[in-house]
Amino acid sequence: MSTQNEMINTIIIGGGQAGLAMSYLLTQQDRDHLVLEKQEQIGDSWRGLWDSFTLVTPNWQLKLPGYPYQGDEKDGFLTRDEVIDYLEDYTAHFEPPLRFGVEVTAVLPRNEGNGYLVQTTEGDYQAQNVVIAVGAFQSPAVPEFSRKAPEAVVQLHSSEYRNPAALPQGNVLVVGSGQSGCQIAQELQESGRQVYLCTGKAGRLPRRYRGKDSFWWVNRLGLFDQTVADLESPAERFAPNPQASGRDGGQDLNLHQFAREGIRLLGHLDDFQGQKAILADDLHKNLAVADRQAAQFIQGVDRYVQMAGLDAPVESVVELQDGYEQEVITELDLARAEISTIIWATGFAWDFSWIRLPIFDEWGYPVQDRGVTQYPGLYFLGLPWLHKRKSGLFLGVGEDAEHLAEHMALYSPEPVAQ
Repeated sequence: MSTQNEMINTIIIGGGQAGLAMSYLLTQQDRDHLVLEKQEQIGDSWRGLWDSFTLVTPNWQLKLPGYPYQGDEKDGFLTRDEVIDYLEDYTAHFEPPLRFGVEVTAVLPRNEGNGYLVQTTEGDYQAQNVVIAVGAFQSPAVPEFSRKAPEAVVQLHSSEYRNPAALPQGNVLVVGSGQSGCQIAQELQESGRQVYLCTGKAGRLPRRYRGKDSFWWVNRLGLFDQTVADLESPAERFAPNPQASGRDGGQDLNLHQFAREGIRLLGHLDDFQGQKAILADDLHKNLAVADRQAAQFIQGVDRYVQMAGLDAPVESVVELQDGYEQEVITELDLARAEISTIIWATGFAWDFSWIRLPIFDEWGYPVQDRGVTQYPGLYFLGLPWLHKRKSGLFLGVGEDAEHLAEHMALYSPEPVAQ
């Protein structure tokens, strides 16, 4: 069906958790709006995650507007399929005006004056307001030098990994020690694979401390409510999330424990030369970064407990050192190590080049104030550190969506007439 020049008051680009949260609030306002989703079904980005995936954040943090978690396991962690069910149930709860399979190719100012022209694969729309809710995980980020890896070695991004049985026989090199890299490395090692793990600067939190989940403490300490203004540098917005896992009711992820269990730890991967992976000599430095964050978190909790007079059991934490006992090497012969697969747990990149307005900083991140840009009616939602640390999470996206809905009600009270 042609939608050429169809006029909509508000267009939301992206039908994930952020877009759905925004749609719910605009539905409450009785505001004419449309959600454009390039995939063919709800939760498509979640469907692409590996089979054993679970959320790292506890279920009590599921707080989409009008639909908080209602189950009996508030301290549990949703599996991949349960996250999809949650989003599908949310959609059925209020029936947003969704159009699937529509990819936005450009957003630009209307020549006629206020508002925006939204060009898509199914025609053009005009809108007074546009909410960009596509998230930050748009495309896999794999370094250019990956092309130099031996042809015989299978390469996958973490978004393409499903389970150990789906990989070729042989050992595995996992590149990246953030949440995804550590969880995948752990699963592969437990399946009987020899795993080599290239580490980075990701920190670490204990899963539980002094009787509470670490994210309970993070919330109590106000860390989820830290704003961009609290950061020493805007570059800190892009720091990796701390190593943690929600599998089997929540687990510690600890590189030293990995070393004890047989995972071979390496520094970060710099390049390939023939059959060799060229490695930095920063393994011990990377271990120290993770150890330091865990220690600082524990100290922060202890201070808070004392100051607040909480009744929290004292806990003695044994700090492992196994990772420091592993030899630091700068070359790894992939053939001798019998590595058949490389998994790039190197995160994702975003591309906003289709937004034809000069509103991005040196990192390609939109310049905005809690999602409100300098261009009237153009908004962003669902990005990490959009306003607070929790802005990209189920816990915080609703608050930012409420702010945008209030802004629209104040500055765009009437629908655009057709």
